[in-house]
Amino acid sequence: MRNMLLVGALALALMPFSQASALAAKLIADIDLSNQTMVVKQNGVVKYRWPVSTGRKGYSTPTGSYSAKWLSRYHRSRKYNNAWMHYAVFYHGGYAIHATRDTKRLGRPASHGCVRLAPEHAAKFYSMVERTGKRNTRIVVKH
Repeated sequence: MRNMLLVGALALALMPFSQASALAAKLIADIDLSNQTMVVKQNGVVKYRWPVSTGRKGYSTPTGSYSAKWLSRYHRSRKYNNAWMHYAVFYHGGYAIHATRDTKRLGRPASHGCVRLAPEHAAKFYSMVERTGKRNTRIVVKH
């Protein structure tokens, strides 16, 4: 009887940890530079596939795997003439996934290196990162 109580207490004590680990790395943004697309996966399930614009000639979008570092809902670029970068999810220095008003160029390289999305897609991704948490979000950029 004492062993059963001990096992039950241990199971209850570990429950928050199993729930926390279930939340780890839940949101993934896979950005394909060659196809100019971003696939958003939540809990391993593809939720969205959106066209993006990444670094144009003379400006590169760094490849690699990153966690989301910080969020800025109504961001403006200090580097590029106060450029409109709403719903920005920063992942590598000054590089971010953010909204663009230049939606006609989505699907081909057009940025200074950031990953541009249609405003409604950027808002959706931003809210997903807010809910999931920056530490549980991976941004993977590949050729």
